[in-house]
Amino acid sequence: MTDRTELEQEIAVEQRHLDRVYTRLAELRQAAVRAESDGYRLARVGNFGALVERDAMVFHAAQRRHLLDTEHEGLVFGRLDLHSQQVLHVGRLGIRDETAGTLVVDWRAPAAAPFYRATPAQPLGVVRRRMIQSTGERVTGIEDDLLDPAAASPEMTTVGDGALLAALSQATGRGMRDIVATIQREQDEAIRSPGSGVTVVSGGPGTGKTAVALHRAAYLLYTDRSRYAGGGILVVGPSAVFVEYIGSVLPSLGEETATLAALGGLFPGVTATRTDPAEVAAVKGSLRMRRVLERAARDTAPGAPDELRLLYRGELLRVDRRELNAIRDRALRRGARRNEVRRVGFDGVFAALWAQARRLGIPGLPQQRAFEEELADRTDFREFLKAWWPRLHPRHVLAWLAQPERLRRYAADVLSADEVRLLGDAYRAGDSTVGLTVADVALLDELDALLGRPMKPARPRRDPFQLAGGVRELSTFADRQRAARQAARQRPEDYREYTHVVVDESQDVSPMQWRMIGRRGRLASWTVVGDPAQTAWTGDPAELARARDHALGRRPRHHFTLTTNYRNPAEIFAVAAAEIRRVDPDLPLPIAVRSTGVDPVRLTVPPAELETTVLAAVNALLAEVPGTVGVVTPVPRRAEVAGWLDGLDAPRLQVVTSLEAKGMEYDGVVLVAPGEIRAEPGSGVRTLYVALSRATQRLTTVDLTG
Repeated sequence: MTDRTELEQEIAVEQRHLDRVYTRLAELRQAAVRAESDGYRLARVGNFGALVERDAMVFHAAQRRHLLDTEHEGLVFGRLDLHSQQVLHVGRLGIRDETAGTLVVDWRAPAAAPFYRATPAQPLGVVRRRMIQSTGERVTGIEDDLLDPAAASPEMTTVGDGALLAALSQATGRGMRDIVATIQREQDEAIRSPGSGVTVVSGGPGTGKTAVALHRAAYLLYTDRSRYAGGGILVVGPSAVFVEYIGSVLPSLGEETATLAALGGLFPGVTATRTDPAEVAAVKGSLRMRRVLERAARDTAPGAPDELRLLYRGELLRVDRRELNAIRDRALRRGARRNEVRRVGFDGVFAALWAQARRLGIPGLPQQRAFEEELADRTDFREFLKAWWPRLHPRHVLAWLAQPERLRRYAADVLSADEVRLLGDAYRAGDSTVGLTVADVALLDELDALLGRPMKPARPRRDPFQLAGGVRELSTFADRQRAARQAARQRPEDYREYTHVVVDESQDVSPMQWRMIGRRGRLASWTVVGDPAQTAWTGDPAELARARDHALGRRPRHHFTLTTNYRNPAEIFAVAAAEIRRVDPDLPLPIAVRSTGVDPVRLTVPPAELETTVLAAVNALLAEVPGTVGVVTPVPRRAEVAGWLDGLDAPRLQVVTSLEAKGMEYDGVVLVAPGEIRAEPGSGVRTLYVALSRATQRLTTVDLTG
């Protein structure tokens, strides 16, 4: 064990350097504030060039000041002692002193790569690697790895049992912990892989797949900001719980421009959190649903009139069902989108009425254009057109699947009788306003592509300085330029031109969901991370592979496999590994590299004692671990278990379903009714494998007897 005096001496060494860093940070911030003020004073020159120069100075100074403010906490987290006798400190932000000497190297810079990649086998010129923990501006702890003992000087001191294991033993906090300082070589290689093409990262629980995905997004923004910030980076996660969990990570890495979205929130105006049973999700996620939805998108709307009868100048004009259907079919030529060709359908009705009026030889019949204008002025005719060819939202058409006769027609020769029954029961059981599930969101997106959107006149952009009554607010040139830049950065709600797309927990993305994500990444490079062993998808694997390949296109692919489980102690992962071996005995699993010496607690109780036992187990973990405690339940039990814990005032506590637990981690986990999760059809064992591998410190399972 390291002598306490040596530890204190080394902490003091790092504290002196950290003091220099924060002193310099304060100087840089003050310089940014002065530059901002100096920029405004340039306006006194009075010419246009001075105004432009002022705006540029103010804009860049404000950006710099914001960056320095946001990176204040935990700014320096590592140190490298190199063979060359050079010492490099690694942190969130690159900082130089007043003589341009390096005080801190940005973690994304090439010079910082050995901090992540160096190993005793390949030290990469690193003698000692040090991890530095701090709170505010005070160093609180250090841990060293001596990577090349032969090159170490006699006076070099090493402290602690190793940086990585120390970091992984710390509490995680409410959000996903910042593991910039714990990325290891295999993770770092994936993070720094080429920006073009598709980077595919696979690995078992706890191998840092999510950390790799998020740090890769930050790395790409650092290396080519104009490209990736300009086009945008989209990060797609499996659930809203997961997106909230990772929400603070990119800002903590100095990046705030990426868009985070759950699969249930990719379609504009919809946020779905409910999940379908596995067998229903398999039907909704199948590519065969495309054919079902294509038929629905071309069908007559419910309640639409099947005949037009119009009295014109004493003569009855009539268009029957057969002719109306023919007009609609001609308008909906192959590839035509219903909402976009609405006018074509109307023109077909006008043409049919005009031809009929001419055949009848109506006296005083005007020219065709005047005839159409005359009809268009009639309220009864306009109401007919709106009812016969209404503007349709995807939710309207999706709701038609709840009608048995329509669903049978749409699904004929596409879905089996059992699949039609499952789908029909699911839609008839759901409420039309709140019943959407995560799987439905991809169907809405497909319908949106099939229906199209009606053309709308462009709205003039509102002047942000226009007040009521036409009065203009007094503003500076810089104010107006800043507003113009902000307007240019604003993307539409349904933006689809991302430069890079990150898909986390990709093993659970269905074929229809791949189509949805693919529409937003047609111009993008990709990072795809996942673990096939954790998949909850029970549909056709070949169909899934086709959909994924179609979304990713023919871009070159770079594959990386993560093999080390940093999250779970060996005692906990052994339980999870035994579970997955039930269905795949030969599956290669990651190696858990640390041990706590504490075995998981396994409890089995009668149903009548489940509530009190779970409550006691949760209270015990809250007392044992300083960080977060997750209570993982079977999907149907979530509300029930959450009710049992309502009385606990513990911000560190979170209740999630076994599906919501994907990608999450907690210091302590209470797993409720694992037998019920295992018994779920299709993917029960794999889902339980996920739930068992969420804990970083303690695991308690509470199962039912019988």
